[in-house]
Amino acid sequence: MEGRETGVRVERDSLGSMDVPAEAYYGIFTERARRNFQISGIRAERNFIKALALIKKAAAAANTELWLLDKSIGDAIVAASEEVAEGKWDEQFPLDVFQAGAGTPFNMNCNEVIANLAIEKLGGSKGDYSLVHPNNHVNMAQSSNDVIPTAIRISTLFSLQPLMSEIGKLAGGFRKKAEEYKAVVKTGRTHLEDAVPIRFGQVFNSYAKALDDCARKIKAAEDSLLQLGIGGTAVGTGINTHPRFKQLVVAKLSEYAGLNFSVAADYVLATWSASAFLEASNSLRLLAAEVVKICNDLMLLNSGPKTAIAEIVLPEVEPGSSIMPGKVNPSIPECAIMTCYQVLGNDYAVAEAAKSGQMELNVMTPLIAFDLLWSIKLMTNMLKMLDEFCVSGMTVNAERTQQLLEKGLSMVTALNPYIGYEVAAEIVKIALRDNKPLPQVILESKILEEKDLSKILDAKAMTEPGLVDKQLQQRIQGSEGFKRFKQSLR
Repeated sequence: MEGRETGVRVERDSLGSMDVPAEAYYGIFTERARRNFQISGIRAERNFIKALALIKKAAAAANTELWLLDKSIGDAIVAASEEVAEGKWDEQFPLDVFQAGAGTPFNMNCNEVIANLAIEKLGGSKGDYSLVHPNNHVNMAQSSNDVIPTAIRISTLFSLQPLMSEIGKLAGGFRKKAEEYKAVVKTGRTHLEDAVPIRFGQVFNSYAKALDDCARKIKAAEDSLLQLGIGGTAVGTGINTHPRFKQLVVAKLSEYAGLNFSVAADYVLATWSASAFLEASNSLRLLAAEVVKICNDLMLLNSGPKTAIAEIVLPEVEPGSSIMPGKVNPSIPECAIMTCYQVLGNDYAVAEAAKSGQMELNVMTPLIAFDLLWSIKLMTNMLKMLDEFCVSGMTVNAERTQQLLEKGLSMVTALNPYIGYEVAAEIVKIALRDNKPLPQVILESKILEEKDLSKILDAKAMTEPGLVDKQLQQRIQGSEGFKRFKQSLR
């Protein structure tokens, strides 16, 4: 009904009456929550609103089919829900993501918007809940306690689809680089010190494989999210629902969302447990951790360009300094790492929220929804950026890579089976002390002949398993030069 002041209508609930903007499709519950919870200014994600609307549509269709809801009311609710799911009324969802526990304001916001849209479809005016009631009709056979966890599951699954696509694209980008530079051998590095050789093809393929593994873990989390507890209502017992409701509403949600949902094995567990959300968040944490490592590698390999490693060249995307002309920084990996750190922090918040349930409910679901969906959005956008503005334009400086490979001393590792660890270690010490290349020290020590040394110190051969040449081993260890050098170590 319209209030005496222009632009408002008066609505009443068990706490009293309140003015609601006349043009608003939400009602008194949403208005109270809007005034109470002004924390971040951040609203719910589009996919979350879409998921809520699909739940309302499925519930109305199921209750109509079960003869519990008048067909005209049910049809109006279904039509209104479709409009909300399509995004036509997003401005009618003003609530902060930080709000009352269990997401009751989110649920009631959706109930009120759909109710008022349905009222108008039936020829009534907003606020005339005698036609369509937010609780009695739109929320029939539901509770915030089963609606919100179900909405988190559905919206997370919607949001993961583009993320999985971006993971695949980035992994494919690294595979392309692996094929392009499969023959380029570089110095391996462990503890940030020179190590045995490795091919860039192997390095880049390992990045792709890491991303593939993360995608598999996310897929496993998706399987857990497909089990829905809708129909459990307040505590999972299904009070105020038809015996066939949960099966029917889940089947309709599968149809509407295009996903293969199933009813939860234990509805009480599904009502209070946040394990599926934590599993999804953990999979994002693993992805973030791997991306941080990969980006750190890219920045180190790109470092320089004159005084450090500079084995790869990352695309220039912006000037790197406000004071140093010509300086270019690895801006894309830097941004990627910052994004991953935020996701790691979000995962911690989800973990804390997941363990904070009491008795038959976890009231921290609004926080879980916000952090989980935000993390997915951050990772999706970040991976797209990393692929398009960094990895796709990345090149390997083969000349620089060869220069550093020739200076490295860890190639001596290939000599271990032929001359032993102690002799090899002494050769490294001499090379460092005299600032001489490794092959020069070996030849001057008369331990090996040049032709044998070239065979053993084949960098490409060092990047894969191989058999020790027993005849060459015996010949080297039986030579006078080797015996004299080894004797000098005593």
